[in-house]
Amino acid sequence: MLKKVKRRYLALSIDSQESFSSDEFINVVWLAVQKLFGEYGASQTGLRLIDYDAGSRFAVIRVSHAAVEQVRAALAAVTEIRRKPAAIHVTTISGTLKALYRRINSLRKG
Repeated sequence: MLKKVKRRYLALSIDSQESFSSDEFINVVWLAVQKLFGEYGASQTGLRLIDYDAGSRFAVIRVSHAAVEQVRAALAAVTEIRRKPAAIHVTTISGTLKALYRRINSLRKG
């Protein structure tokens, strides 16, 4: 019997004066993970871009439950995107998208 893969969803805010495409954003995240943990480590993260809004500088990524801390470390290492100063902050983490968006909405209201 196959074991179910546990995943976590991370809501991210991008701190930058610039606006970036979703491809530019996810490529920077992938490169940061690869730089820190290598090809094999990056492949173990199960990293996927779920949602991206360049206007509000907001993104949601999905990662493997076991790789949350590695991805957080890689995100903290990002200092620029397209040679422009940028930082990526984890706003909240959840096990389901529904709960993640509920938390995000309550943070925005409060």
